[in-house]
Amino acid sequence: MQYDPLKRKLGKVFNKTPGFRRLFYRLLDLLLLRAWYVKREIKAFLKDHKQPVKILDAGSGFGQYVYFMFRRFPAGEIEGLDVKKEQVKDCTLFFNRIDPDKRVHFSVQDLTHFVRPETYDFILCVDVMEHIKEDEKVLSNYFRSLKPGGLLLISTPSDQGGSDVHDNEEESFIEEHVRDGYNSKDIREKLERSGFSRVEVYYSYGKPGQIAWKLSMKIPIVVLNVSTLFFILLPFYYMVTWPVVYVLNWLDVHNYHKTGTGLIVKAWK
Repeated sequence: MQYDPLKRKLGKVFNKTPGFRRLFYRLLDLLLLRAWYVKREIKAFLKDHKQPVKILDAGSGFGQYVYFMFRRFPAGEIEGLDVKKEQVKDCTLFFNRIDPDKRVHFSVQDLTHFVRPETYDFILCVDVMEHIKEDEKVLSNYFRSLKPGGLLLISTPSDQGGSDVHDNEEESFIEEHVRDGYNSKDIREKLERSGFSRVEVYYSYGKPGQIAWKLSMKIPIVVLNVSTLFFILLPFYYMVTWPVVYVLNWLDVHNYHKTGTGLIVKAWK
């Protein structure tokens, strides 16, 4: 399933006005379980960092996490990077309208080459590493770009069914992925080889989250790839499924999972 063409279509719809884009961010936050996990970790980072900080969103996409951190870190400076020019253009246009102090900047960058030695207090990387073949090079670049004591937060599919792959015969639900998911031990060892002194890894998307993902994301994506005309029916679909999805997401975030289709990874320099 090709995800990027659909993302471009959605971007065009919700980029018409700042209000539409804010609504889009709100919908992503409600529907995407990974946003629940990522925002929880960002809030935890906030508690210990009241002073001005410099943040990098490596693979910023639509910019929803930049927007969240922009509002949460009133004295912070945030940089968003993405390899897709249209994403950077759309984000720049939106933040130029809402950021009079110019605290947020976006640029087109290749993460395999991007290094800013000891610049950032916090690096966020959400659903990016599964797209990059030279992952250890990127992890090393993150390490070099963090200040001493800085934190790297990664959200990525696991090898326990991430990308909707459950055995060797299946292919990734998202065609743009270069790997189906990470083994928790594998990504820990890669981070340690890159220089990180402390690494924590835990599973997300346990059984409740996997059901929620199919209801909130997989089914709509499959249908919209058939025809974007189904976009008209989406509000009615979510009116029925959203209460169930919300309960499942809440259960997933508030419980420990021995396994899951996602990984949340924290690494300190």
